[in-house]
Amino acid sequence: MEAHPVVQAHPAAEVQPAAGRSVRGQARAAGPSGLTKDPRDPWARFGWLLAAVWLVFLFYPIRALLQHQAPVEWEVLAWIGMGAFVVLYLLGFQLGMSKGSPSTGPIPLQWWCFGALIFSGALTLPALGFDAVSFLPFVMSFASYGLTRRMHWITLVVCLLLALSACIFSGRFMDYLSVMLIVVLLGAVNTVSTFLIRRSTEADALALSLATSRERESVARDVHDLMGHSLTVVKLKAQLARRLVDADPERAKAELADIETITAEAIAGVRATVTGLRSEGLAAQLEASRAALATAGVGLTVTGDPAALSPAQALPAGWILREATTNVLRHAGATRVRVRVMPGGISVEDDGVGLSGAAGNGMRGMAERAALSGGVCVVSGSELGGVKVDVTW
Repeated sequence: MEAHPVVQAHPAAEVQPAAGRSVRGQARAAGPSGLTKDPRDPWARFGWLLAAVWLVFLFYPIRALLQHQAPVEWEVLAWIGMGAFVVLYLLGFQLGMSKGSPSTGPIPLQWWCFGALIFSGALTLPALGFDAVSFLPFVMSFASYGLTRRMHWITLVVCLLLALSACIFSGRFMDYLSVMLIVVLLGAVNTVSTFLIRRSTEADALALSLATSRERESVARDVHDLMGHSLTVVKLKAQLARRLVDADPERAKAELADIETITAEAIAGVRATVTGLRSEGLAAQLEASRAALATAGVGLTVTGDPAALSPAQALPAGWILREATTNVLRHAGATRVRVRVMPGGISVEDDGVGLSGAAGNGMRGMAERAALSGGVCVVSGSELGGVKVDVTW
């Protein structure tokens, strides 16, 4: 029992990496709103296992319960409470990683889990007495990483008061002083780490917003350039056709046919631009590229998970992949393309004819899109024999 005040020196470490990665993982897998988690994200599915590892430190309250000589009914109640505590603790973190969001806050079921968690810990009080303070660090971590900032502070203050009460009223001040110090240290760690997690999430959301805004501006420029040029030519040809309609009907018909061709090309260009704008990100573009390449008899191999990139990186990555796919279809003469996605980067390479001549508009466009999102685009020869486009952030 005297060993159990050192029980929870670790839940902060347990929760911090899990929760921190979960928050970033959800941001990476989010759509434009940044609120929707990707169910394929392994951290959303299995991140709770990191929290489960640290439950080994419940060994100390379990040992204390075995050493206490409480009435049988109180011991049974304590065992039930401890079992429920473990289940609710893991369930709460799983809900936070798979469904909760720092933007919308915890879901209602997380609040119910928190209340039930406290109740379960309280069931051990008749048997454990002051030794029940062993559960405080777990409750603190749950509130800090699974609930709101306000609840973090409320739980921290309440746990400090409870630990102080154990020191003062238990008659074993030195035994519970270590618990008090652990609560203070854990409170400081949770405060700093949750602040950094939230700042990181806000930075990801801002980067996504900026990337989306830049892409919209780019699309607006593309449409303006395309339509401006096409409409100017159409206007000139229409004026010419009007003057020729009586003097040279055949030439007037030719000019009208040119107008029809130009307008069809303009419509196709606008549709292509809008299709790119409607793309749902890198994952959708991978499927679109696979279909386009398959039509030309080119195989596509993808290594890595699109969720490895944050939304602010995935958006320009999708555009760059689209441009690279277009280049392969137009110029490469390739039979296979390999795409690799890794945290902070994507590469596209083919086994085509390789680099020839100066960089065209497509290559420059990829470099510009990468630079606008804070990345670097490098075009070089591929080990497959063709061209490799490598983008890193």
